[in-house]
Amino acid sequence: MKSNLVIVYHRQPMEEAVEDGKTVYRPHSSPNGIVPTLKSFFGEIDRGSWIAWTEVKANQRGKFQRVVSVSDSVGEYNVSRLPLTPKQVKSFYHVTSKEALWPILHSFPETYDYEPVDWPTYREVNWRFAEAAAAEAADDALVWVHDYNLWLVPLYLRQIKPSLRIAFFHHTPFPAADVFNILPWRMEIMESLLKCDLVGFHIPRYAVNFVAAARTMFDVEIDEVTETEDGMSPKGMALSEPTVPTRLRYQGNEINIDAFPVGTNADYIEEVVQRPETDAKVAEIREALNGRRLLVSVGRTDYTKGTLEMLATYERLLARRPELRDKITLMVTSVSSNPNMAVYRKQQREIEALVGRINGRYGNLGWQPIILFTTAVPFEELIAYYRAADVCWIAPLRDGLNLVAKEFCATCGDEQGMLVLSEFTGAAVELPYAVLTNPYSNRSMDAAIDQALDMPAAEQRARMRRLRDCVRHYDIAHWSRHVMQRFDEIKPRTAPEITMVAE
Repeated sequence: MKSNLVIVYHRQPMEEAVEDGKTVYRPHSSPNGIVPTLKSFFGEIDRGSWIAWTEVKANQRGKFQRVVSVSDSVGEYNVSRLPLTPKQVKSFYHVTSKEALWPILHSFPETYDYEPVDWPTYREVNWRFAEAAAAEAADDALVWVHDYNLWLVPLYLRQIKPSLRIAFFHHTPFPAADVFNILPWRMEIMESLLKCDLVGFHIPRYAVNFVAAARTMFDVEIDEVTETEDGMSPKGMALSEPTVPTRLRYQGNEINIDAFPVGTNADYIEEVVQRPETDAKVAEIREALNGRRLLVSVGRTDYTKGTLEMLATYERLLARRPELRDKITLMVTSVSSNPNMAVYRKQQREIEALVGRINGRYGNLGWQPIILFTTAVPFEELIAYYRAADVCWIAPLRDGLNLVAKEFCATCGDEQGMLVLSEFTGAAVELPYAVLTNPYSNRSMDAAIDQALDMPAAEQRARMRRLRDCVRHYDIAHWSRHVMQRFDEIKPRTAPEITMVAE
């Protein structure tokens, strides 16, 4: 039976385990995050499929089961796994996606590396994703493709099965045209994205940047411009946009543009907060703090996340305000998602060295200024740290959205705690009542952490009340309803297009 919704995403929607010699499939350990969110869409349709990749050694490919049927809380659906060799994974994901595309998307052209890119392998992997999606999809199905490492899938889908409805969602920022156009493959990428019926982004700025880049390459007409939704782009912020193009026309086809940020599962987070075991963990954390105030900063090891800049600010704080020594503790998570990449190993070494320097300079036998976690903290335990924290400090140099900021606000049911947030995160345009900061400015960073620590209780509660109102209103259920409505608006294709021939 063919599927009427096919989700194309690089990660699998389940975890594999071996029990009694047999492979079993389990839901991801945390029900929060983008994978459970995407999977929940299968509960809204008759039949769904998910396309992902997994690394398989060459001698194991003959025994590999390509398509498996999974049944869980959202229903039954197929998972089609593309077996990629370690060499393909390195070329497609670690080199092309992470070393060439990622820095451009985040506006770090100085770290962009074109030389080792094997673009034919990137094309090949994208073609295989498109073939797998087309094989699972009914003729009029909607195929929903996710993120930049699958940029060419829409182009290939139009060649294989032109009648499909195609949507694409970017989880990253989309840079200004002059930065995006650094990519030698920009026209091929943009040609593919303009084959979509719907292209989605977290915030209006990214959509505006996308349209500007498209118009530098092709005769793209803007059919409709819409004022940004109230509260989603306040004036004066780094990523504000008063209007956003919402419909384009290219080669006679209509491309809808959407800018709507992913929410968090506020109901689930609040349920975890109320568990007795969470109360017990919060009490344990506070006892260990011995009356000190707790600051938390949660993120991956990545030069875009601003961890080094945040740690340098904390070091200046302890130097500037000696009265805070032995009165505050900073808990930092910096977990490497790509330990095989030299750029991330270097970043991790620098973070660990800076933490060591600060602890060595200011710590004593009874107090360590920074607690650093370099392995993942279970989500339910993180919630306990959020509840125990006085300040959540999120200061990326660039971030597509940042769900951690929203998760922290969702835990603050008693309106205790304050969020310090970089203006260059997508979430900042939704959360203007946070203490906003410019991570490129030492003065701004110093002022922001001082403001958060010294804020009067009444102001802090008022700000958190507004932050929680936004996080609860624009939660994951709201985002899901919005996306389903946009899917319903996509008109069926009535005639095949003339497209390029795949290489």
